[in-house]
Amino acid sequence: MRLVVAPLLALMGVAASAQTVTLSGSMGDKALLIINGAPRTVAAGTSFQNVKVVSVAPGEAVVEMEGKRSTLQIGGAPVNLGRASGEGTGSKIVLTAGPGGHFVTGGSINGKAVQFLVDTGASVVAMSEADADRIGLKYKGGQRGYAHTANGQITVYHVLLDVVKVGDVQVYNVDAMVGPMQMPAVLLGNSFLTRFQMKRENDQLTLDRR
Repeated sequence: MRLVVAPLLALMGVAASAQTVTLSGSMGDKALLIINGAPRTVAAGTSFQNVKVVSVAPGEAVVEMEGKRSTLQIGGAPVNLGRASGEGTGSKIVLTAGPGGHFVTGGSINGKAVQFLVDTGASVVAMSEADADRIGLKYKGGQRGYAHTANGQITVYHVLLDVVKVGDVQVYNVDAMVGPMQMPAVLLGNSFLTRFQMKRENDQLTLDRR
């Protein structure tokens, strides 16, 4: 196996705040992390102190804590995966069905207010170009693709939303699609919903963070 190790300097200056993480090296599918100043070897797909290693590649690793993902580079600055107290620290969303049995709720994308419509049939969060323009999302820099609708083929853009918030629950790095279609609300699709355990009882939908 090829062992990649950062210079000793990269291991210094680690803050004592909760869940401060540095990548010091990698070996195969294992990341050599410095978590709160202590060295740990964590394999991809496993966790230590609520820090999950999502994937490991030569020179970098993707880690996650409470839905927030960060890409660590060997020799890079320490990353604090904790969140500010009281800001998006919730773990449960409870929604009540409105007219027609639809679950509609207010929320925000990257700090800008939007109206969400829960759609378990949508693979990702989806919004119109009008909504994307209103919240200042620079979607035209995303990956361009095509989608087929009843009115024919349309051009869409695939983007990554930094923060999606519903109530006091925040989810980071959420896949989304932006297109020219007219939509009454932003579709809250499975790129958000699969971060939760969903349970429906009559007209109430509960989402518990996994």
